[in-house]
This record gives sequence, structure tokens and C-alpha cells, in this order.
Amino acid sequence: MKKNKIISVIISVFIVLLVSFSLYVYEELTNNNSIFSYYETFGGDRKEIKIPANSEIDDVIHLLNKNGELHCLPCFNALAYKKGYTKNIISGTIILEGRYSINSLINSLKVKKRDVGNLQIPENIRLIEDMIILIEDSIGYKRGELKSYLDTSSFLIANNWTMETLPAFFIPNTYELYTDVSVEEFLNKMNEEYKKFWNTERERKCDSLGITKIDVSILASIAEEEQDKRLDERSKIAGLYLNRLKNPSHFPYLQADPTVKFANKDFGIKQVLNKHLKIDNPYNTYKYKGLPPGPICIPSIQAIDAVLNAEKHDYYFMCAGSNGDGYHEFTSTNRDHNKKKRKFKKFQGFK
Repeated sequence: MKKNKIISVIISVFIVLLVSFSLYVYEELTNNNSIFSYYETFGGDRKEIKIPANSEIDDVIHLLNKNGELHCLPCFNALAYKKGYTKNIISGTIILEGRYSINSLINSLKVKKRDVGNLQIPENIRLIEDMIILIEDSIGYKRGELKSYLDTSSFLIANNWTMETLPAFFIPNTYELYTDVSVEEFLNKMNEEYKKFWNTERERKCDSLGITKIDVSILASIAEEEQDKRLDERSKIAGLYLNRLKNPSHFPYLQADPTVKFANKDFGIKQVLNKHLKIDNPYNTYKYKGLPPGPICIPSIQAIDAVLNAEKHDYYFMCAGSNGDGYHEFTSTNRDHNKKKRKFKKFQGFK
């Protein structure tokens, strides 16, 4: 009996000590003036700590120590685990300044305010280099920062892109982004938007054409360059080029004039001549078979949907109309096509 009382007293004392210790630890972790557990930026200065996506707790600790002094690492790790931060590390730029208790430090890491801005991805930009510069300037990156990331990271390979096909990746629209968005975050955001754009319905239509999504964007860019006034004609133009692609024995070469202009890097060409066709460039579809390596501009959503809803017909040739209404004249035979060409040249005063 006496022995049980002693054990009961010991347990009670142990509980009191444990509770007291827990309260002491809690007070320490929440006390900004603690000399045992706290974090302070170097010199108490304002620090911008950029936490990359997919960071782990050790990465955060490394960044904290680069910008200040973290006292009582075990305390930080224990409370970070307790508050669920180790499984929910938020990437981006965290602003810290001065001294923090361990608790307030973790709260600051968990909740951050980020300014939001809009980024417009325009259509019709012909060169991916110009698109990259526009993005860098719009977001506030240093010149070459996005290009360098694309060249040195695994992003392109991991997502089956090349610099030639990358124009298909950027879907023209206005996007809401954090103003301090990292290059990696930006590309991940664009990847999400790309997947949203290629919904089940668009993918179904793409599959029914028997071509890839990138092929659709390439054809859309050609249709866009062929017809920039009468947008309702783009689906008819897309149908023509699909007819050629599906009949390689008679049309091994796509022979799309806009690709020749792209190959020559001369977008002011009004009439494609033999001298333009001589250029040895994979975008010259008079010299290289099939589709070019990538889109010849950032295709608009309207042009992409025009390809996905390509008109079914038996036309293989087209020529600019000779009545000035902005439409083309379509034919099924080369003989009829040549007649239309002569008529158009006479209308334009070409030799």
C-alpha cells in the first residue's frame, strides 16, 4: 500500500515536471527575447530569402543560415514538424528583418504575401528569341535569365520540348503571376496552363486528325501567316495542308510560302521567288519534306482551333484571290492552280 503511494507521488511529480518543462519550452519558442532559441537576420537587416520549388527543410535551414543566425536548431526542427511546415514548404521570396522567436519565424515562413501582376503572352510573334525577351522584360528578369535556364536546366528534355517547338508551349492569353515568380515557377505555371488548354475535347480532335499537338500548332502558325485578315478561311487552309500531308506520294513537300519567308528571315517578302526557294534551311518546305521543325510564329488560339476543326475538302492548291476581298482561291489540280496564279499576277502587276 505504502509502495503504491510512493509510485503515485513519483508519477504526479513527473507529470508536473513534464508540464512545467513543456510550458518552459513553449515560452522559449514564442519569446522574442529568448537568449537560447531565436533567429535574427545579419545586422537586423531586411533579407529577401528565395525558397525554390520542391525545397526540403534542410534547404530552408541552409538559406536561413546564409542570411542570419538560427539558434537552437533542434527547437526549430521540432516546432516545424509540429506545425506541419516540413510537409508544406512554400516556395517564393520570403522577407525577413530583425529578430524572431522560433514560433514567429515558422509562422513567417508559412504565410507570405506576394504581389500579383498580369503577363500577356501575345500571338503572332515569329521568333522564339523575341518571345523570350518579351517575357523577361515583362516579368522583370535579367536579360538572358530565362534563356539561360532553358539552356542549362532539364526543363526542355523533361517535357519533350526543343527550342524549335517551344513556340507551341506558349498559349496566347493573359496570365496572373506573382511579381517575384522564379523562372522555374513561371515555366511550371505555363506548363499547367498548357495542359488546361489541351483539354479532353481538343485532344480528341487532335487524335482524330492523326497528328500531334505540336503538329497542330505548326499548322496553325502556317495558317495564321497565310491568312491574317479573313480568319474564317483558316480552317479551309488547314484542310488543304492536311490533304498534302496525308498524300506524301504526290505531295512530299508541303510547299508553304510562309515557311520560306521564315527560313529566309525576311517577313516582308511579297512574292516568293526561286531565289528564296534555294535557301538550305529545315524551315524551307520546298526543300525539306513534311512539316518544319516548329511553329513559325506563336499561333493564336483561333488558329489552333481552326486546325482542330479543319474543313474537309479535296483542295491541294490555293492562290491569293484577284478581286481584292482578302480571300484565297482554292483548286484541286495544278493546272487550275496555274490559271489562278496567272490571273493573280496580272491583278497585282507581277511578272
